[in-house]
Amino acid sequence: MGLVLDTVGKWIAAYLQKEVSGYEPFTPSDPEHLRDLIQEGDVLLVEGNSRISGIIKYLTQSTWSHAALYVGPIDGASEPDGEPHVLIEAEIGTGVTSAPLSKYFQYHTRLCRPVGLSYEDRVTVCRYAINRIGFGYDTKNIVDLMRYLVPLPVPQRWRRRMIAFGSGDPTKMICSALIAQAFEAVRYPILPKITRAGSRNARREILHIRDSSLYMPRDFDISPYFEIVKPTIVLGFDYLSLHWADKQKPLAEVAGAANPFQVGAGSPPPVSEPADQPQPVLSEEVSAMRGHS
Repeated sequence: MGLVLDTVGKWIAAYLQKEVSGYEPFTPSDPEHLRDLIQEGDVLLVEGNSRISGIIKYLTQSTWSHAALYVGPIDGASEPDGEPHVLIEAEIGTGVTSAPLSKYFQYHTRLCRPVGLSYEDRVTVCRYAINRIGFGYDTKNIVDLMRYLVPLPVPQRWRRRMIAFGSGDPTKMICSALIAQAFEAVRYPILPKITRAGSRNARREILHIRDSSLYMPRDFDISPYFEIVKPTIVLGFDYLSLHWADKQKPLAEVAGAANPFQVGAGSPPPVSEPADQPQPVLSEEVSAMRGHS
């Protein structure tokens, strides 16, 4: 039965890996800024354009369909042109592999950084992921995804568990599960279940680690323990230095050539009204007032 599932899974994987034509990200990453800023232990989220990316984005109601862990240059792993592999990811059809950063330059990406993670723990997280290179992708998970090739409505509360189905084999995993397990190795939280305990006078939070198969790429985006790092802002951004394609001149009032409070031609200048002054009392009015008193 396992061989049949693997065969069917590989067939479905080949279909799901095909990219959808016409994809163009609204905001692709800035390669130089991203390369200068990314650090070991950072999670790179990717907006993919394959068929399976569309399924994952629908089930998770998110922009992100893939996640990769930045571990720095890996010994013995590089592209033919010499570019080192610096990412660890679990890809459909290939399993856990390494990849260069340039692989995702053409996609919309987001950088998520664990806050306060020590140097020693960052090394542990990266080594954990590197040691998983060669593990297979969970093809049982792919078979489960087959039912979503037909766009039927799925209740919100079922989506996460439906995409988290799998074989249960620890040597087979999906992209977000791989990264979640790496952070679990150092007890770093992503989206733990929180149980409040204690009396009214003394309360504490007990964190429970979720099963790694329940994690999705978007969880690193919404996690309160990961910082969203935007390279174009962190490394300095000057909107005045942008070159717009239409080269449209700014409006006169925006450019400062016109005074919005300037008086129009032929209009009388504005005159401020004088403050109310006490009116003098006539002598006849005074005499009349005395006569009535």
